[in-house]
Amino acid sequence: MILIYIVVAVYIAAVNVYSAMLVRAQRSDEGEDDGAKKGDGKLILAALMGGATGIYVSMFIMRYRLKNLLFMVLMPVLAVLNVYFFFVAFRSGFTFFIIK
Repeated sequence: MILIYIVVAVYIAAVNVYSAMLVRAQRSDEGEDDGAKKGDGKLILAALMGGATGIYVSMFIMRYRLKNLLFMVLMPVLAVLNVYFFFVAFRSGFTFFIIK
């Protein structure tokens, strides 16, 4: 049982670090394309996978896309949902994974 807790904690940390690195990579590639915003789908997918907190924090640290209404509303909502899901999962002891 402790192995599941460790795996999920490492997953949460890895997804948030990946999300922060993705924001940094998009910020550095911002000037290279011709005005088209590419990679928004990657950010939203990473947020849905559990990295919304990492994206939201790194957006403020790097001052990236702070005027984009979609990200400024969607990321905190997804972050709250991610934290709630992981809290419930840890609190229940991951009983929804056990097959009887």
